[in-house]
Amino acid sequence: MQHIRLGKELAQTDFGSDPSWRERIDELTNYDEALVPDYELPSPLLKADGSKVRSAFDWVNFRRPEILQLYKDEMYGQSPPLPDQVSYQLLSCRHDALDNTALRKEVRLHFRMRSGKAHYIDLLLYAPKSAAEKPAPAFLGLCFKGNHACTDEKDVRMSGARQKDPELLQEEMRGTQVERWHFRELVKAGFAGVVACYHDIFPDRADGWQDSVLSLFEDLQGFRGSHQYYTAIGAWAWGLSRALDYLHSDPWVDASRVAVHGHSRLGKTSLWAGASDPRFRIVISNNSGCGGAALARRMLGETNIVIANAFPHWFVKPFRKYIANEENMPFEQNFLIALCAPRPVAIGSASEDLWADPKGEFLSGAHANEVYALFGSEGSGTFTQPEPGKYHSADISYHLRQGKHDQTAFDWRHYVQIAEKYFFRS
Repeated sequence: MQHIRLGKELAQTDFGSDPSWRERIDELTNYDEALVPDYELPSPLLKADGSKVRSAFDWVNFRRPEILQLYKDEMYGQSPPLPDQVSYQLLSCRHDALDNTALRKEVRLHFRMRSGKAHYIDLLLYAPKSAAEKPAPAFLGLCFKGNHACTDEKDVRMSGARQKDPELLQEEMRGTQVERWHFRELVKAGFAGVVACYHDIFPDRADGWQDSVLSLFEDLQGFRGSHQYYTAIGAWAWGLSRALDYLHSDPWVDASRVAVHGHSRLGKTSLWAGASDPRFRIVISNNSGCGGAALARRMLGETNIVIANAFPHWFVKPFRKYIANEENMPFEQNFLIALCAPRPVAIGSASEDLWADPKGEFLSGAHANEVYALFGSEGSGTFTQPEPGKYHSADISYHLRQGKHDQTAFDWRHYVQIAEKYFFRS
């Protein structure tokens, strides 16, 4: 298969000095199901010593820590430590938000070190008015273009300046991603919605290290590319956990009922955050693709050779040995879904988003079923991918939306239905 042969050939290239591989992405990419290679998945239930997990106790106490460490060492990196000091600053508060239907806060999370280094992240929080008396369950996620792009309210502070992209801070950017955040509908359904801009945690650039939260813990001046121990995805996931820390102090939010969600690269992040931090009650991956929910061994759409070289800061340096070498990865992305067991996971795909391999995303969930079974759950309960436009709701849920790479009202309706089931009815 030409795309696989070419990938192995280009894997020997010094990408730092020869970026010509970018011109050959079309040759590297397969969108034909008939050209998916034969592959064998490793079992998440097979421990490092060769013995098999037989119970939920074995999984939680032995195999799960092994897999978690494997991902830290080989893919997403170590979780940074806690800063020496954390404090929260209320920047604004309104009780008449969203046309007097919601409560709203803007909160700054301050992180400081004894060395004098400091960093902050701004949260935007909407909650139903009833949350003033009874805290509401919440959806928490990261955004691409700043908090001000997620809402149609014009007085929300701009965020995302660390990306150093002036376009993100233009007035015209306000409200451009409202549908992806669904705040009005969430509040109407009884949920809070919380967002921070991912650039505020780690600017999404190969040289974003010195402007990231990781610079609190290490001198990263001038560093770019892949780090041995840390990654942007790991930092973004860490930021979500620090936001959850804050929510435990907010009287409007029931922090025991928080769903972490993300779209695209932030879907990869939400999966890793959910796997790393069991406090997240529901884990949602929307169109997360390669390095997220999609099985790497299928070699359909985006593959390791593209993602690891286009975004070297997303993964640790050891991950590079799996460029065009997916078949020798000691884990697969069904392992990532399994790390969330027995908590609910929702995977959303789009029919035209072949770059993210919708079938591979579905199969990743299905192949986590054997771990969910240890807890008495059927997991997804099926190996038959649902038709486009249908919701499959289970402990591992899935839907295939008609359309392109995006997060839309159709996706949100399913995620809200799932949260209603687990937060309000169980």
